[in-house]
Amino acid sequence: MSRLSRLQRQVLSLYRELLRAGRGKPGAEARVRAEFRQHACLPRSDVLRIEYLYRRGRRQLQLLRSGHATAMGAFVRSRGPTEEPRDAVARRAPSEDGDSTRNPLDGMGSPETPPDGR
Repeated sequence: MSRLSRLQRQVLSLYRELLRAGRGKPGAEARVRAEFRQHACLPRSDVLRIEYLYRRGRRQLQLLRSGHATAMGAFVRSRGPTEEPRDAVARRAPSEDGDSTRNPLDGMGSPETPPDGR
């Protein structure tokens, strides 16, 4: 196996530090492992994205080490009971009053990053 690059060593070190900092905090270790597994398939040539994720991980480590963090979880926006699925908005028929001036961004969600990170 070839020697690890400096960035690879930094990422592995961050992984270990996050696992250590997350001990005893509910959900922290599982979240760290899941996050690193999710991005494990990034190509080595995608240095900008790797550096961004590294900096984000450093900030999360600082938060975990501060005395304020008691647990670690994911921010998930759950759909409320009155919200419609995104594709339902696109299928809706035009209004009865003939007002066809709709916002072209209605029904469009935020762009999602494909699994390969591009």
